[in-house]
Amino acid sequence: MDVLPPMARRALLAFSSLLMAASPAVAAPAMVPFDPNSAAVRSELNAVQTDTVDQFDPVARAQQLAGELPRRWRGSYLAYGSGSPLVVQLDLTALQAVGQMVVLQGTMTIGSVATPVQGNLNAKSDQLDLLLLGDASSVGLEVGGGFQGLQAFQLSSWEAPRLTSAGGKLELTPVAGRS
Repeated sequence: MDVLPPMARRALLAFSSLLMAASPAVAAPAMVPFDPNSAAVRSELNAVQTDTVDQFDPVARAQQLAGELPRRWRGSYLAYGSGSPLVVQLDLTALQAVGQMVVLQGTMTIGSVATPVQGNLNAKSDQLDLLLLGDASSVGLEVGGGFQGLQAFQLSSWEAPRLTSAGGKLELTPVAGRS
């Protein structure tokens, strides 16, 4: 009397045949002597030593951005599905480098609504996360959402907290001079 049902028996046979087919044939491995002084090896070592080393210092760039980033930005916010853009002004009041991140604090005025903001700017990738800390629901920005940008402040998108909210696009440019 068989203990395994026919389906399991077929699966076991198929698995065992795969194992036998995958087992390596017994043969003497070919050996190529390694010569560290050959020209090909030296050129590969030189390429590895100079081409693959990342010489960018994101911590130093974060410190530079914290000192040199413009404090005032202007632009517009356009909700997806809406016909009229709103005027936006971003005033950064505090910038602090923490590792490769720049921690941002300030105030954003969208249309006639002013709200405190806080965010992080990654000095290595220029990714921006900017959260509204106040209520801006009167201009269509719900609590719990945030702006996310891949080009720092130049172009960001509103990531709404719910799927039923369409989101929007924020475009900012620095105001001339540091304010």
